[in-house]
Amino acid sequence: MKFNKYITATALGVALAATAGMSNVSASSHREAPFITEMPKVDGTDFYMFRSYETGRNDYITLIANYYPLQDAYGGPNYFALDPQALYEIHVDNDGDSVEDITFQFRFQTTQQDVKLAIGSKQVSIPLINTGAFTAADTSSLHRQEDYTLKIIHGDRRTGASADITDLSGNKTFLKPVDNIGNKSIANYDAYANSYIHDIAIPGCTAGRVFVGQRLEPFKVNLGEIFDLVNTNPLGAPNAEVNELADKNITSIALEIPRSCLTGGGNIIGAWTTSSLRQARVLNRAPKFKNNKPASVEGGAWTQVSRLGSPLVNEVVIGLVDKDRFNASEPKNDADAVDGFADYVTNPTLPALLEILFGVKAPTLFPRADLVQAFLTGVPGLNQPTGVTASEMLRLNVTTAELDAASQNPLGVIAGDTAGFPNGRRPGDDVVDIALRVVMGVLLSATDAPDGQLAYTDGAEVNATMFDSTFPYFKTPLAGSPGN
Repeated sequence: MKFNKYITATALGVALAATAGMSNVSASSHREAPFITEMPKVDGTDFYMFRSYETGRNDYITLIANYYPLQDAYGGPNYFALDPQALYEIHVDNDGDSVEDITFQFRFQTTQQDVKLAIGSKQVSIPLINTGAFTAADTSSLHRQEDYTLKIIHGDRRTGASADITDLSGNKTFLKPVDNIGNKSIANYDAYANSYIHDIAIPGCTAGRVFVGQRLEPFKVNLGEIFDLVNTNPLGAPNAEVNELADKNITSIALEIPRSCLTGGGNIIGAWTTSSLRQARVLNRAPKFKNNKPASVEGGAWTQVSRLGSPLVNEVVIGLVDKDRFNASEPKNDADAVDGFADYVTNPTLPALLEILFGVKAPTLFPRADLVQAFLTGVPGLNQPTGVTASEMLRLNVTTAELDAASQNPLGVIAGDTAGFPNGRRPGDDVVDIALRVVMGVLLSATDAPDGQLAYTDGAEVNATMFDSTFPYFKTPLAGSPGN
């Protein structure tokens, strides 16, 4: 298959990553919809899926779902525990029908001891989560800890066959590292956090790995300027601007799964992440987290509140009035004439905004059929399943050979690196620059896109060498102390 065929098809979904009106507050699914701003613990920010490029691990697929945006390292004393009354899920479609075939389901629990000090004649609860330094081997001074369970579900996420994923000793519960409080509490956070990379036994499969914990925010973007009417130079140098997320952390839910366990007889998988809450919540009048009882009681059916596949879709593709609806939707309905979102793909507004703001020429071809393929169906000959049902998700051909960090091109497929976005997404893929170039018509003719060959950029550089080359790939989170 010729490279030109890949290039032509790529414009399709990559462009989506930057289409439509830029009307909300943040990028790559950080606070992207009105309702989700009220519940940051279940706000999915980014989703990654790629063939593992750690040495000796190329028979595995890494899936990483990031949650809880814009974490300040000094955010104590509570820091950034995940929601024990939520479902965090990663879904895999391996037959192209846009319905999940495999779901990995995470549930979290926070255990807290009511540690007291003798103050005069009173026993008084302490205000901190630790009373001294600790390590993974000695947590005796740590008084709040998170753990989680992990299930694999085959078929429908709610009614399918469910089984526990365990560690290699059969334990069903996994510990999560505490966020990076600071150097006095956790002297070597790298070593501490790496102790919570767990080998796992997957029913019906072989062993994989899991890690859940705080990481340095991997998404690089010139954030404030982008949402201030693109208050930057979109034709400047790709490293001319500040990465405004450089001082933030994130919480990563990372899996490394044998690729043979994810496919359904073919070589192409689609995936996305969601979070769900119960329909009803009753707040306690005088909540007290004692004996691990929460401050609210929840019940009713699970209701999806966050959805994320390809980056930037709900921020800059979906209109403001439909952002909450997109977060509650399922991929199988994306192309529906009434309830779907296809119009946001075929008639994007971002090119027109750039034309107004900078005098460049927006593509003149409508509807934008060049955006439909990779966004809704995958790229023929690269990552489009046979008989695919059109829907938005991240798609990956698991047979595409991985590249080591030094060999990866951050512009992915449009630069000839077919192992990159939109054939999955790696940490070092510059999805913002890719998106800007494609939405402005890099894959269209000069007639349909007069300025389509210009090197559009947000100015925040990203490449694979900025990340670790071992699972879970993202860097150690910033410490709350000493100040960074």
